[in-house]
Amino acid sequence: MEKFTTLTGVAAPLPFINIDTDMIIPKQYLKTIKRTGLGTALFSEMRYKDDGSENPDFVLNRPAYRNARIIVAGDNFGCGSSREHAPWALLDFGVRCVISTSFADIFYNNCFKNGILPVVVTPEQLALLMDDAERGSNATITVDLESQTIRGPDGGSIHFDIDPSRKQALLEGLDDIAATLKQDTSISGFEHKVHAERPWI
Repeated sequence: MEKFTTLTGVAAPLPFINIDTDMIIPKQYLKTIKRTGLGTALFSEMRYKDDGSENPDFVLNRPAYRNARIIVAGDNFGCGSSREHAPWALLDFGVRCVISTSFADIFYNNCFKNGILPVVVTPEQLALLMDDAERGSNATITVDLESQTIRGPDGGSIHFDIDPSRKQALLEGLDDIAATLKQDTSISGFEHKVHAERPWI
């Protein structure tokens, strides 16, 4: 998993509440188990018209936001079904950070498993960041995981909280399996001890 340390990029504003996983990646794209190639389907029902052409009104189709690395969204982002394809699609598009006032639990957990940083802020902070995002490519946002801060284009800074173990896993680029393997020596030691004490097991 790619490490997450500091991310500077354009933030796309999605000022809607309850953006669910079916909006992020519609069900017809769930047949694959590959983590790549889903970026083109991200928000497809909003990004494309019925004839397959791009909807010019959707934010990610606007020139300023085509390379957005951050999404600033309304409350309860990632609600709905528990599909892990949702963070896969975001990551394949290039999004490494989503900022909202709240996230659905399963989506929130899946983000960390895939190298995406979900940041929870207050409604007042979200309003400031949404204003920054609406300025387009002339206003980049910097997310610094080590210092747990978000810096806006005008120099203002917002602090965010994050679970220390999840923070460390992102900083080191560790998914659940890699984090477990870091404890391989301790696990092996425990297994040898148990085998010596209870060889019949």
